[in-house]
Amino acid sequence: MGLSDWLGRLVASVRGPDQRGGTAERDTAAAGTDDDEVVRHQRVHADRDGDFVVFHIGMRVNALWKVHRWLPIALVAPRMVRDLEADPDSGLLGSRTVVGPGLRNVGFVQYWRSFEALRAYARDSDRLHVEAWREYTQGPANTEGAVGIWHETYLVTEGTYETVYNNMPPFGLAASDGADVAPATGRHETATGRVSERADEDPPAP
Repeated sequence: MGLSDWLGRLVASVRGPDQRGGTAERDTAAAGTDDDEVVRHQRVHADRDGDFVVFHIGMRVNALWKVHRWLPIALVAPRMVRDLEADPDSGLLGSRTVVGPGLRNVGFVQYWRSFEALRAYARDSDRLHVEAWREYTQGPANTEGAVGIWHETYLVTEGTYETVYNNMPPFGLAASDGADVAPATGRHETATGRVSERADEDPPAP
């Protein structure tokens, strides 16, 4: 579910049941997929050279009825992502929207080239983030406690992670810029083998 779906469902949850007798939450799984999201019918893993950063950031709507407080924040977030994606030198390698638990929480899982690139963006007054953060911290969305903002940053060194994707389109790290996708066979068949240089003899496990 993308951000637009989340916004529609969240607003509907404030209104309550619709006039057709249904509930605000509806299944959007069958809405279709992008043409480039072709499922790979095999077991693969992501392989990339060098260190990288995994960045989780999100918002929680604490006061559903205060739409005028949380909607501006929910709208500026995807603008920041589009701004980053339009700049190949930004350091952003990939980003995807994550919704839940529940409808109050929405955020992004992002992959960055380095912590320095992430920090440079966060402090760049010519970008959207600095002003958006100032408006949030000094505004009623924060002072009234209507919206919560959080983030987590993980610095990943080369060779200290593993991934596996089975019957999946490009996803997560495998969909990020600069990542190669290779069959999860041989020493890459198991989680231990994908992390270490040694072959692992345990049965294949995701």
